[in-house]
Amino acid sequence: MSIIAEKVFEAVKTLPVQQAAEVLDFVEFLKSKTQKDRGGRREIALATLDKHSGLYDGSPFNREELHERP
Repeated sequence: MSIIAEKVFEAVKTLPVQQAAEVLDFVEFLKSKTQKDRGGRREIALATLDKHSGLYDGSPFNREELHERP
């Protein structure tokens, strides 16, 4: 566990159950926000690629095929 995680854990252990639950809710909110941001950036990048190249058909990328050399 990282130092920050240990400090958070120690602090939360001393809180009443209701406040500890609020901390957990906040952590879950931050995690979901990060995941949404990543998904949104991906969609923007793919839309930009499609707009400028006209080559992207929306199908998933195969990483190994992208790195193959002719």
